[in-house]
Amino acid sequence: MFMGEYAHNIDKKGRIIIPAKFRDDLGENFVITKGMENCLYVYPEDEWNAFEDKLNALPTTKKDARMFVRMMTSKAAECEIDAQGRVLIPSPLVKLAELVKECMVIGAANHVEIWSRERWEPVDEEANDA
Repeated sequence: MFMGEYAHNIDKKGRIIIPAKFRDDLGENFVITKGMENCLYVYPEDEWNAFEDKLNALPTTKKDARMFVRMMTSKAAECEIDAQGRVLIPSPLVKLAELVKECMVIGAANHVEIWSRERWEPVDEEANDA
């Protein structure tokens, strides 16, 4: 299970450090895709495969289901961690999540989320007020 929150900067090339606690569970290859609330979701390969199974089970006759499948898969990219513990996030995903400098890498049970600090803080405050 992924848990905790970590502050890291993204560099100009789109690389960000993945916390050491997350690296082993993510494995050598993992998938980064668009998440909800304009963050990025990072799935270990086995979790991504289970998620794909759920996507494939959605009814293709429903427009919302088709749109959700497109949203999650069209932005998805297979990634890996380099020798310095960083992942290179594809530039369309960096732009989509508005990752500029300060970011938050958080554990979210079966996946990791990458947020711009500006977007994460109001979400975190709202959760703390609930």
